[in-house]
Amino acid sequence: MTKDKKSVCKPSTFQELYTKYSKDVYHFMYYKTGSKDNAEDLLQEAFVRLWKNCEKVSYEKAKSFLFTVASNLFLNEKKHEKVVLKYRESQNVSESRDNDTPENLLRQKEFQQKLNDAIASLSEKQREVFLLSRIDKKTYAEIAEMLGISVKAVEKRMHKALSVLREKIGKI
Repeated sequence: MTKDKKSVCKPSTFQELYTKYSKDVYHFMYYKTGSKDNAEDLLQEAFVRLWKNCEKVSYEKAKSFLFTVASNLFLNEKKHEKVVLKYRESQNVSESRDNDTPENLLRQKEFQQKLNDAIASLSEKQREVFLLSRIDKKTYAEIAEMLGISVKAVEKRMHKALSVLREKIGKI
């Protein structure tokens, strides 16, 4: 640096820069973050970084340096928040898996077997209507058209199928 240029490392010059640009950097960060506290923190960190790099930054480039550093700090903070959010989501998923105790898994397996046996015990016509309705998500009208029967016949078969299933499975 030549002697005619102001040195950012000089405390009086640094104070001048702070007085000159702190409000602008603060407002810039406030508009980005929406939080006064975060804006203040980012402002302070930007000036700390300017002080640490004062020998590398010329007086003329100080404003650009401050805005760039503050913006990068904000972006890094957002990236970190995304990482934390993904981690929390993964923890929630693994916690929900951990809630499946061996006892619960056994109950689910037993219930599934009981349900499969009950469905197998239905007459062919009842089973056909039940599976088309509950598994394939077909409406009664669609089932009636597929099977070539009336909607009333589909309703009757479904009613009988549900009655048999309730009887075989019992109350859950």
